[in-house]
Amino acid sequence: MHSWECIAALIRDGYSDGIVVDLGTPVTHKGVRYNCRIFLLNKRVLLVRPKLDLANDGNYREPRYFSTWARRKTVDTFQLPKEIRDVTEQKTCPIGDAYMQFSDATLASETCEELFTPAAPHVDLALAGVSIVTNGSGSHHQLRKLDTRLELMRNATRKAGGAYLYANQQGCDGGRLYYDGCACVIVNGDVVRQGSQFSVHEVETIVADIDLDQVDTYRGSLSSMRDQASRATAYPVVDVDFGLCIGDTTDVTTGERGLNEATTAGRPSPVIEATYLSAQEEIARGPACWLWDYLRRSGATGFLLPLSGGADSASVAGIVGCMCQMVVEAMRSDEAVARDVMRVCGMRDQADLAAVQTPGDLAGRLLTTVYMGTVNSSDQTRDRARRLAEEIGASHLDVRIDTVVGAITALFALITGKSPKFKAHGGSHAENAALQNIQARIRMVIAFLLAQLMPWVRGEAGFLLVLGSGNVDEALRGYLTKYDCSSADLNPIGGVSKQDLRSFLKWAAVELGYASLADIEAAPPTAELEPLDDSGDIQQTDEVDMGMTYEELSIFGRLRKIHMCGPVSMYRQLVATWRDADPTVVASKVKHFFRSYGINRHKSTVLTPAYHCERYSPDDNRFDHRQIIYPDWGWSFAKLDAMAKVASKSRTE
Repeated sequence: MHSWECIAALIRDGYSDGIVVDLGTPVTHKGVRYNCRIFLLNKRVLLVRPKLDLANDGNYREPRYFSTWARRKTVDTFQLPKEIRDVTEQKTCPIGDAYMQFSDATLASETCEELFTPAAPHVDLALAGVSIVTNGSGSHHQLRKLDTRLELMRNATRKAGGAYLYANQQGCDGGRLYYDGCACVIVNGDVVRQGSQFSVHEVETIVADIDLDQVDTYRGSLSSMRDQASRATAYPVVDVDFGLCIGDTTDVTTGERGLNEATTAGRPSPVIEATYLSAQEEIARGPACWLWDYLRRSGATGFLLPLSGGADSASVAGIVGCMCQMVVEAMRSDEAVARDVMRVCGMRDQADLAAVQTPGDLAGRLLTTVYMGTVNSSDQTRDRARRLAEEIGASHLDVRIDTVVGAITALFALITGKSPKFKAHGGSHAENAALQNIQARIRMVIAFLLAQLMPWVRGEAGFLLVLGSGNVDEALRGYLTKYDCSSADLNPIGGVSKQDLRSFLKWAAVELGYASLADIEAAPPTAELEPLDDSGDIQQTDEVDMGMTYEELSIFGRLRKIHMCGPVSMYRQLVATWRDADPTVVASKVKHFFRSYGINRHKSTVLTPAYHCERYSPDDNRFDHRQIIYPDWGWSFAKLDAMAKVASKSRTE
């Protein structure tokens, strides 16, 4: 009902006067709910076009809410609701799989997922002679995948001709996904307009002039298409007495040709090169836009980030810095962005806003970083955290938490009469792990305390959102403490691999201007939860603790999550790839990964909501629907060992 109320308001306020409007809405017809495109013109509903193919994999569960229009190339009569009848006096309109025949052009639609299907609707529409296809899409950002989306549209119009108008949602919906825009106009396989992929603006419009005669000429040159079109079955048509084109005009008395006064260009928009961002820039700008959209919608007044001086938390800090750069640039030309800045920062007037001249000025208001060190922390990481916070402009705190950790261990000793020791001091593995986890969990408690009260300390209203900094590789391996700093309100890098983050840090050190990120990237990854040696140097490193390199972990994770491998199939793929490796060594590595993965799967049930940017995701119930708790891998491991033994023997022979 509310959707129809919104459509009625658009009609009543004149937004469809003299222009065809294509919008999306749920529609219930004869008791069935469909996901539909609705076309408006001059206060009338021209056509309700239900979606023919629904998204039902990965992040999408469309069939939970909608049904497909199963009767292809058929139309029915739709009874318009009272909200529309009251403003148009129109009682019915066509609903179904049809296209619209205007006085000078043909127009049809396909919706989001339909572009990606093997038997995409645009094929039959092109064979039916439809010259313009629109697509109102909700396609989320995925690293290195924009070219796939654009190439589908380019190939669709390259092989069959036509104009493709693509409008994609831009922004976040309060979940893990960021819809990355990139509206575009494509004609006969060529891009003639392309919007931004990432933006903090609320609205973006692109405009192109296209020549439909070029579509007819192009199609006429494709003999196979002419033959297939001549055999195509009839497509339902909705006749519309309206001209879409502005085209040439001819004076009937003199025969002179001229241009309609309504046009300003008079010629088609030129072909342009499609713009593709590097993966590093996608990692910077995608999560940055996601964070800004989430912040301005949540009612929070900023972020709090536990900044360890390591690669992961530094990446998050760099992304927030990128967000501030984008927002400051946008607010100079967009009043809506400026109003959001004033509201989020609690500014009273334009004078307060004028004080924000640089991204650092904004970061000082929106980002609080805190280094929570212990006796096990090194001076190097403390200094790296401080320098990075200064470069970004964040408000930085340097805190020692030894007294809190000591209080917890003293309480344990009081309860049990025993005092745990680190392994370096003669303790067991259990003692060593427990003492590390205390430090990590205390940091989480302190982070949330600071996030709630730092605005109060500063005499301000509101609260801060705690940012997590666990990467996808470590989450899959379970290389994190449950309810430590991996527990937060949001995690911008939770869907990004360690290898991609290291590449991002190198890029951001130059392109974002945060030079200390290069030093952080070059440092060996370490949790700094075990004692330093006598000279104060770090003894603990992440890769030694995990029993595998980050490069190996990323390979294991992608084979498990994307290629759906179990132990045996993963081994088979790896021995074919790692040809120089001993098969028994490969088998040992695979078993170690799956043991760790199975033991730590319970951690994935409480992971911080993470920015989703790949199919390679640690999420359990939202993205990966396989069981959480695994039995031992006995059967798989036994078969794997037997295969490795045979393969190793054949190598030596």
